[in-house]
Amino acid sequence: MRRIAFLAAMVVAGVVTTGGSGGALPSPAHVVVIVFENKDASTINARSAPTFTELGRRYARVTNYSAVAHPSLPNYLALVSGSTHGITSDCVTCRVRGKTIGDQLTEAGHSWDAYAEGYPSGAGFAKKHVPFLYFPRGAGHVRPLSDLNSHALPDLAFVVPDLCHDMHDCPVATGDAWLSRFVPPLLVLRDTVVFVVFDEGVQGNHVAAFALGSDVRPHSVFAGRVDHYGLLRTIEDMWELPRLGAAARATPITGIWR
Repeated sequence: MRRIAFLAAMVVAGVVTTGGSGGALPSPAHVVVIVFENKDASTINARSAPTFTELGRRYARVTNYSAVAHPSLPNYLALVSGSTHGITSDCVTCRVRGKTIGDQLTEAGHSWDAYAEGYPSGAGFAKKHVPFLYFPRGAGHVRPLSDLNSHALPDLAFVVPDLCHDMHDCPVATGDAWLSRFVPPLLVLRDTVVFVVFDEGVQGNHVAAFALGSDVRPHSVFAGRVDHYGLLRTIEDMWELPRLGAAARATPITGIWR
């Protein structure tokens, strides 16, 4: 029997906690996805990452979020296309066939771009963290992060900090400070959702994930099991797009929306 209600929903001390599937999704004007690197969920805590912690308290935490593979590249490919395409390394010369959410958005008349800090050849830029560069129609939508303008966002902005700011080469505190500078202009925008996730963990693949912005219910928690495919499905469902690959079988993030 198809379930249309939440598996669980409760309000405790002002925190709305949901788990499972069901519930309406917003149709935001803008979605921003920010991807950090190689940290287990347990390392993103109040002491090491006060910005992440405060934003999670103010907006929504996704507490049972998992990456889908190791190393980095397969996770990024999964996040934008619904498949790892059999890739098991951080190859830089390989190419991938198939559609991405960018292709879907173009076909549906939506705008989108990926923004990479240091792109195309600056210090800290890593191709393996910019999945659209591996697809035939993706490179034309990849821009330097300095091109991002919060007053003129595309419908989807996929944001990749450099190797230091994404915590790959630098401490958690460095990425936390970067987020504290980068994200505030996005949070004052109407009809905007900002997802903050990590590509993979180190000890395991349970990683921290957050949903922020004007369309998010304050002080909420999604506790259902979800992964990169689930995030892709969530974004596709928001804009009524077809579901790519494993996203068709994934759980979307529900119950945390206004």
